[in-house]
Amino acid sequence: MDLYSLTMNGIVILLIAIFIRHSLYRLRFFSHMFQQLGYKTGEYRKWLGSHFYSHAVTPEHIFYNIIILLMIYLFADRVTLTAGALVMFVFALFWFVGISRYQEEKEKKPLVYTARMKRLGITALVLMGISWFILIDFAYRGLQLRDFAAPFISTDPYFLGFGMIIVDMFVPLILMAAAWLMKPVENIIQNGFKKQARNKLSSLPNLKVIAITGSYGKTSTKFVINSFLKERMNVCVTPGSFNTPMGICKVINNELDATHQVLILEMGARYRGNILELCRIARPDISVITNVGLAHLETFGSQDVIAYEKGTLARELKPGGVLVLNGDDERVRAMAEYRDDVKIVFTGQEGSVRAADISVSPEGTHFTMSWLDSDGVVEAQERVQTPLLGFHNIQNVLLGAAIAREFGIRLKTVALAASRLEPVEHRLELKQRNGLTIIDDAFNSNPVGAKNAVDILASFGSGRKILITPGMIELGELEDEENRKFGEHIARAGLDLVILVGREQTKAIAEGIASVNGETNESVRIVKSLFEANDILQEYAQTGDVVLYENDLPDTYNE
Repeated sequence: MDLYSLTMNGIVILLIAIFIRHSLYRLRFFSHMFQQLGYKTGEYRKWLGSHFYSHAVTPEHIFYNIIILLMIYLFADRVTLTAGALVMFVFALFWFVGISRYQEEKEKKPLVYTARMKRLGITALVLMGISWFILIDFAYRGLQLRDFAAPFISTDPYFLGFGMIIVDMFVPLILMAAAWLMKPVENIIQNGFKKQARNKLSSLPNLKVIAITGSYGKTSTKFVINSFLKERMNVCVTPGSFNTPMGICKVINNELDATHQVLILEMGARYRGNILELCRIARPDISVITNVGLAHLETFGSQDVIAYEKGTLARELKPGGVLVLNGDDERVRAMAEYRDDVKIVFTGQEGSVRAADISVSPEGTHFTMSWLDSDGVVEAQERVQTPLLGFHNIQNVLLGAAIAREFGIRLKTVALAASRLEPVEHRLELKQRNGLTIIDDAFNSNPVGAKNAVDILASFGSGRKILITPGMIELGELEDEENRKFGEHIARAGLDLVILVGREQTKAIAEGIASVNGETNESVRIVKSLFEANDILQEYAQTGDVVLYENDLPDTYNE
């Protein structure tokens, strides 16, 4: 083979390499999105639909196919195959060497190569490898056009280009196919972890299991309960927002041991039946229900369905157990009717654990806590001072105190523990950074908590007030309405600068602000990403300013 033939065949190999490299970057990108969507094929399919032309099938894919058709039908009999290969290579070089669309400079939550992700990735790579082999082999063996000049290359460049672009286009669907193929395997693995967790719990008959659910406040309440109980007991608690079956199993299987007296579990739900699945792993001796709000309204459909799902924790409570309910929430209070064989404890204004003389400031929350007996007579009373910010944290402290009371811990001990409480990470967490006061409420995404956080920001007496938020999601049909109300609340708070992250996502918030302040509002800036928001903050903020980060959406919401 002469030098010219070697060069041309080398160009063909480079063409193949360009597409394989591009497809691998696409696989990593879509795997990242799939992981952030909880490996849920339904949500992944919905995300693909909303990003179809920006990421799934891009203009480059369409234009490259058009080039192939033009070459076959208009120029095939006028140019040699080597010239055709050069055309395919040049356009591939121009359109598919760059991978910036699939490689973020900064990722809020990087791809984690867990065992599950590795299994999924290997399966997807096998499917892609098979597809590449079949199409490349077919181009070299089965479909060779006759060249009217000398045969300098041994393949059909047009079919080869078409085959490579097809695999590249189908990467997101190949990933979904890999997920479907691996689903039985994942079910077997997960069922094994669940069985192991159930066996572990059955081997600890004296262990008390406390389970907490609610639309919001679960994690904060969990850590309050842990702070109160650990004053007298050996407690095992799930970290962070571990509230899924595998998260709970991981803690039970790896961290729970025979020395623990109490296991505290947070139980989350996005779909009907989620809490029942969790209770079948660890049936609670004590159930705590914080509230019924609008979180995940998009997946549940209505607040009644949300209430029914949260009520599962009351229905699955062991006979003779303790059901602790937020009595200030009408839907939660009604759950007392589900059981007549358990002890019911209400917290709140008319509960047996209540708060009065409340004072909330940027320095923390002060109130008088009272414990009442079954006749409504005050049994104990203490002034509580906690560094936790916001009215909603009072209810979390009351729920924690009700649990502590059931374990025989005195109110004085509870009050002392409350004074040492620290904010849960990213939930109204106060930080100091480069001369700025930061209120980190990045894990909050419900209407009550978001408005409460803005009120806390506005309550600071010195410095300019700055809000950075992408708004709230998963509120179903009420999403625009609630975000518009949030915008109105922001406008009335009189903040100095509001940075909205995501033009489409925050459109309703901007409308709400404009309805109060008017269309021309120089204090509102709209950006594409959190990183751009931080760039503006760096230019604008000065020592002494106060910044609230209210909610932080995952990379799947990036524009």
